[in-house]
Amino acid sequence: MSTVVDQAHVEDQVRQVVKISRKPVWAMGVMAVIVLLLLTLRPTEGNTRFRFSAVGDWVQIPNISTPGMPLAWICLAISVALLGYAIFLLTRRRPTPMWLTAIFALLVVTAFLAWAGAGASADFNVTRLVGGTVLLAVPLIFGALGGVMGERAGVVNIAIEAQLLGGAFSAALISSLTDNPWLGLLAAMVAGVLVASLLVVFAINNRVEQVIVGVVVNVLVIGLTSFMFGQVLTSDPARFNSSTRFSNIAIPVISEIPIIGPALFRQSILIYLMYLMVPLVWFVLFRTKWGLRVRAVGEHPKAADTMGINVNGTRRQAVLIAGAVAGMGGAFYTVVSVSQFTKEMTAGAGYIALAAVIFGKWHPLRAAAAALLFGFASSLEQALSLAGAPVPSQFMLMLPYVVTLAAVAGLVGRSRAPAATGVPYVKE
Repeated sequence: MSTVVDQAHVEDQVRQVVKISRKPVWAMGVMAVIVLLLLTLRPTEGNTRFRFSAVGDWVQIPNISTPGMPLAWICLAISVALLGYAIFLLTRRRPTPMWLTAIFALLVVTAFLAWAGAGASADFNVTRLVGGTVLLAVPLIFGALGGVMGERAGVVNIAIEAQLLGGAFSAALISSLTDNPWLGLLAAMVAGVLVASLLVVFAINNRVEQVIVGVVVNVLVIGLTSFMFGQVLTSDPARFNSSTRFSNIAIPVISEIPIIGPALFRQSILIYLMYLMVPLVWFVLFRTKWGLRVRAVGEHPKAADTMGINVNGTRRQAVLIAGAVAGMGGAFYTVVSVSQFTKEMTAGAGYIALAAVIFGKWHPLRAAAAALLFGFASSLEQALSLAGAPVPSQFMLMLPYVVTLAAVAGLVGRSRAPAATGVPYVKE
């Protein structure tokens, strides 16, 4: 009996010591207030139409047309009730569950779509919205996976942008010269490794400040690819900048399922590789001896060194492999999305991938989910434009970046990077 009492006493003390983050509740409150202001200050009229199925789908889901403002108010009311429950949990010193945050976000997005789509000239194509989310998230997911691997080993990878851009350039050039997208993908991985080798030389071998190295590498690759674009690719675009792309492959049966079928299973081979890479990176980091070494040198390198682990050697391996993974994301731009390279075509995707690493709390599965969130924000901007929603174009253009800031500043809650991230290791 005394043992049970002592255990309960210890658990109570632990609850008192653990500080519950208020940021998710504050973020939910701000989102609810923004939607409330939209509905109150700028009400819309008409029906909002949602289309869920395309011609040829195995199961046809009927389109839905509903009055926009009533649906928006209902979703807002339910989300406010969830916010009240989150506040109640906070008063009881309990964290906000992830499911609560996810349902709240879904309701707020539905309320926003109902408001924005009221009286729109076209339907909201849900299948296209989900498919666009997956496509736009591909380079972010590959970049985030590379960022997780590097930072788990203790190296801050600000150069994800450079790895994506270098991968896009190399894939375009090699695929154009060989008419082979597989060689373009391989070249993108090599480019990612070359960029990562700069991090190895300066950040690990010479112990230069890692953030500064990453920023400098980004600027270097932007300048180099822009110069090569102007001097080489534009000199003969048909030969040097007309890449052969991967064709889409539809997986029988499941590709006919409404919404998720066309979005997930009528894609190119690179997207299917992404599906494999996410669980593979998780398995390598958390279920293998090498992954344990990587996490050890990122958390407590001195203890790892005492156990006989080569700290800097392990970090080099992790950073180079992470560069190859991020390079695969760069290949998406020129062997999947479009058939040519343009200057700075990644448009800051590497920094959003870095935000996904933080939002995902340095976990590959969560980082991939965060990248999907940012991809959804970009896809939503396109969906609003195609539907002719009465939303200012300037607001739609800044929507992905607003979501990024809100996620990192609020919804992420309490997060802690690996303890030795950004700290060079010198063997005593």
